[in-house]
Amino acid sequence: MNRVKAPWYFLFLLILAGESIFILPFVLSRVFRPTVLDVFELDNVQLGICFSVYGVVALVSYLFGGPLADKYPPRKLIAVAMWMTALGGLVYATFPGYAALKIIYGYWGFTTIFLFWPSLIKATRVWGGAISQGKAFGFLDGGRGLVGALFGTLGVITFSLFISTDISLASVSESRAAFKYVILISTAVISVVGALAWFFLKLDKKSEKEMTMAKIALPEIREVLRLPSVWLLMIIILSAYVGYKITDVFSLYAQDVMLYDQVESAQVGTFLLFIRPVIGVVIGVLADRTQTTLWLALSFVITFFGALLFATGIISDSSTVLFFISIWVVATGVYAARSLYFAVMESGRIPLVLTGTAVGLISIVGYTPDIFAGPAMGYLLDNSPGEKGHQHVFWMLALFSFMGAVASWQYFRMYGKKR
Repeated sequence: MNRVKAPWYFLFLLILAGESIFILPFVLSRVFRPTVLDVFELDNVQLGICFSVYGVVALVSYLFGGPLADKYPPRKLIAVAMWMTALGGLVYATFPGYAALKIIYGYWGFTTIFLFWPSLIKATRVWGGAISQGKAFGFLDGGRGLVGALFGTLGVITFSLFISTDISLASVSESRAAFKYVILISTAVISVVGALAWFFLKLDKKSEKEMTMAKIALPEIREVLRLPSVWLLMIIILSAYVGYKITDVFSLYAQDVMLYDQVESAQVGTFLLFIRPVIGVVIGVLADRTQTTLWLALSFVITFFGALLFATGIISDSSTVLFFISIWVVATGVYAARSLYFAVMESGRIPLVLTGTAVGLISIVGYTPDIFAGPAMGYLLDNSPGEKGHQHVFWMLALFSFMGAVASWQYFRMYGKKR
């Protein structure tokens, strides 16, 4: 099959859509975790269970959404998913109770995955062609990081503008009123990005026909499951995604251990988001010029040593410089792994036309941290308050990083040689 040539703005729209759709369920709680806990009257375990509900629905959505992405053009699936996600934002802005919040997260588990995720990965692979997969996925994840950072900054500015009193003295009702504007602005942006995807995320009809299949049946699924690369990617993505989920606690770490206030801790979360685009672009370019599979293995090694810096308890409220250096180290490893784990699909000999099906099957295992990581972190944090709980979370990161390093090294041994 001839590889489809996609224009440059195609990737730009994928980047914009790829992060915008996750602002409501994930980015806001990453940047504003202490605020989210306050305004929704949640503890860490309850917020983790909301993420788990999302993960359970997403698990089913991966299974059925993957083949769907191989049957229909990406732009239609992506646009509809964006608009449906934005509708959930309108309900989220009413600050529903815990039971309703779990329903909203389940709804988002469907809207952000079933129609969206496999389509996003397939469209990015199309843009990268046969020789630029590292660049395509590096730019995608780095660009998504930049979009997330800009939204985080916009959110912090918006929140600060609508807080009428000193941040440290603000009541829950005042924080809720200010945070509502953050949610509504995010919802509006998601809707606009959906419209841009619908009208501009286009390929010619011949190209769209070449990258889709009329029917996905059991023989195609068996073909994908026979590939060793698919099974290794399940473990690699599982390990990397645990790391990504654990970056959610950095803003809370800033509050609990470094003793920052709500805005300062949100700024730490935003600082983390600004690291992501730098890592994504740099690692993407390096990977295409050298060995994508080798860089993937190295990213887990970096994450492992970064996790040890936090897990061993050498960081305290008096070691600000070391705190930010350690964030850099962990973020470098985590974001490098995220940038590359789908970029190695090409070297793993996964057919382009079956990308959606492969992504769906891989994601069933790879993204299970959406189910267990949130409650696990909440349990560790709430049962050992303060610095001790955070140390336990980073020991968890070290364990999964080691597992990812082993699996990615095996992937390098099998598929690392350039053909």
